[in-house]
Amino acid sequence: MTEKIATTPAEPDGAPRIEVLDILRGLAILAILFMNINDMGQSFEASGSDIRHLGWGPVDQVVWWIREILGNGTARGLLEMLFGAGMVILTERAAAAAEGRWTVMRQYYVRNIVLFLFGVAHMLILLWPGDILHTYGLAALVVFLFRRLRPRWLIAIGLFLATMQLFAGGYFAYYQPLQERAEVARIEARHQAGQPVSPEERTLLAEAVKERRERAERRAETERTIATEDRARGPDGNFYSWAADQWRVTFERAQIELIFVLEAATTMLIGCALFKLGILQGRRSRRFYLNMTLIAYALGFAVRTWGAWEQSRFGDGPMLIHVTSEYGRLAMTLGHVGLVNLLVMSAAGERALRPLVAAGRTALSIYIVQTIICLWILFPPFALGFYGQWSWAPLMLAALLINLALLWAANIYLRHFRIAPVEWAWRSLVEWRLLPFRKRTAGEAAPLRTGA
Repeated sequence: MTEKIATTPAEPDGAPRIEVLDILRGLAILAILFMNINDMGQSFEASGSDIRHLGWGPVDQVVWWIREILGNGTARGLLEMLFGAGMVILTERAAAAAEGRWTVMRQYYVRNIVLFLFGVAHMLILLWPGDILHTYGLAALVVFLFRRLRPRWLIAIGLFLATMQLFAGGYFAYYQPLQERAEVARIEARHQAGQPVSPEERTLLAEAVKERRERAERRAETERTIATEDRARGPDGNFYSWAADQWRVTFERAQIELIFVLEAATTMLIGCALFKLGILQGRRSRRFYLNMTLIAYALGFAVRTWGAWEQSRFGDGPMLIHVTSEYGRLAMTLGHVGLVNLLVMSAAGERALRPLVAAGRTALSIYIVQTIICLWILFPPFALGFYGQWSWAPLMLAALLINLALLWAANIYLRHFRIAPVEWAWRSLVEWRLLPFRKRTAGEAAPLRTGA
């Protein structure tokens, strides 16, 4: 495989670019809007608790199934893996420049602390509770400590969280509740038939009644939260009610931030390993990527199709998706990695995917612009005020149209400028100097192709 690297001064800070990684990053940052737009255009609470609140007509259901199986969590997975690869690239560059260990650590930590602060601003100023930048900034600080491990250890540690979910979640979140419900049903049947029930069994029945009451109370509380959110963010709301509700969601999510950081860190470690093994950047054979794609998609489609079916039943019983979701997410993400690398190996595939390079090189700016378009223009109580008016299908169509416009704009932009605005601000702050913004005119060398 040929690895495409820009080794010219085209990068303002002198960093080389690996084209297939830019393609993956561009794909991920555009795909993430399909995951976010439902939380921007409708209730954040309903997206995670009652998807029917966003509309459940036949077309909406088809769109939701496609999104759930192909997309949910995989854009996040790609970005996390690319963060891991980026850590390897950055630290290897520093090592090649003969910089000391503490200098490398300081530079890397400053880079990600600044990213964390950008994420905080994204949440508190641009009012997007679903920000990932602050999470990735924190996770990257942890991942750095494992950078020298061999790939097999990185993968083993990276799979720890998914395996813990599989075994611990499999018992406590699925098997045990299932057994308890079966036991309660058996005791209730005996009781209704007039058969004697032991004191221990009566206690179990009382606990089951209490649990049902608590579930009903939680459902009622969820419905009240959705109604409150709709009032605050809908046509009856205003800037202050909207901002207050967005901040409420932000601070509620902060209480479980550790879970998000752990998920990101473990997937970043897998990304480190895949880069060290040459898998992410296309150094393996066509046959390798074909097998990787088929195996990963087979597992991913099976797990996620079952999970989507469980969710679409809208029951309150234990579901396997709560046990297998992380393995399904990783498998589908690896399938996407394999497919992209497979396509890039063909001339037609490379031409089709080449526009994504620009999206990958302007990913941070695209991410922020997505928020501005959706949260501040389309769906706030002011401006266009479309909150709550579009169901799943129109929301996904809107995401597609926005992404096409942003992809076109990114390609036009990079014809004239060397770096996107948010990237420029981030990297200038990290290096404590103003990086060059506009492209040089004549004499700038073209990207080189270097064999892997």
